[in-house]
Amino acid sequence: MAQTSAEPNSRLTTQTVAMPADTNPSGDIFGGWLLSQMDIAGGVVASQRARGRTATVALEAMVFHRPVHVGDVVGCHAEILEVGATSVTVMVEAWVVRRQDPTSRFKVTEGQFTYVALDAEGKKRPLPPE
Repeated sequence: MAQTSAEPNSRLTTQTVAMPADTNPSGDIFGGWLLSQMDIAGGVVASQRARGRTATVALEAMVFHRPVHVGDVVGCHAEILEVGATSVTVMVEAWVVRRQDPTSRFKVTEGQFTYVALDAEGKKRPLPPE
């Protein structure tokens, strides 16, 4: 199991509770559900920087360090790593607080998401200056 710091390094962007409907047939929280929560958080940060619509174009490999259980509060923390002419790369960390122990907090996974800025027709557009 990977060692993680006791606190996230970036700002809380989204937060939700893992529900029974988010489980796979074995009763564990589905990795795809967690990935979608992270993509939403990264998209929030990317859209704010792009001042408009963005789309996910890439995701670096992810490793799930620990499982997420039903009832866990999942917080996605995001920060911009790189800004290109039309794209934004965002590091997203998923942290969990267990329902049974609200004083615990640990990272369950992280990944780098790349988003491209889009115009009204869905075509790539330059990012505005900061």
